[in-house]
Amino acid sequence: MRHCLALACALFAASAQAQSPLCDNTGRPAPRALLERFISADCADCWTARDVRAAPRGTLALDWVLPGEQGDDAPLAAVARREARDRADFLGLRLSGERRQLSNLKQLARGGGARLRVAHGLALGGYMGASLRFEAPRGARGPFTGWLALVELLPAGTEGTPVPRALVRNLIAEPIAARPQGSLGQIWRPMNVPDGATAERLEVLGWVSDERGRVLAAAQSACAARRP
Repeated sequence: MRHCLALACALFAASAQAQSPLCDNTGRPAPRALLERFISADCADCWTARDVRAAPRGTLALDWVLPGEQGDDAPLAAVARREARDRADFLGLRLSGERRQLSNLKQLARGGGARLRVAHGLALGGYMGASLRFEAPRGARGPFTGWLALVELLPAGTEGTPVPRALVRNLIAEPIAARPQGSLGQIWRPMNVPDGATAERLEVLGWVSDERGRVLAAAQSACAARRP
């Protein structure tokens, strides 16, 4: 049964990407840093605060909402993700007590040469086919981890936020090889679109880290209508 489900998911991802217009990072400049902002689902004021750390020029930003102590009764419980806590733990960040929001800015590792492509198709049946394709820079040593986040782009004034956000709605994180073995890349699969997410505002943001946690490459997709 599990094998059949996995096969169905793989076929769905390939089909979704083959039959729908792809949105990818083609033509977008490679970022120089990755900014991750974390807030607790308990903290409604954190969502509406104006003093949010802004992303410097050339930086990709994404917003995580961690499950709160109030559980399903937390003001932001509807958009909280368990993976947000896992990511914060990975970075060594702790939200507790009065610390309801934190940010982490990582410059991409110097040396260059890494190539990263992220792409997605249209949302169909509550899923969106997405992929990450990475080619490690010469001399880079693994193991590598690929991170592929489904984000909802919320302009200032949307859903009560006074600042633009890239809200993480789903996440895939897994070990990957230094180079893809096929045309689809190291990660390719359908990602669940949570209830309440607006499909037209969804993009994927991906990055690759090494065994020391350094970010080697990052990229964000853009559909044709949103390209600069």
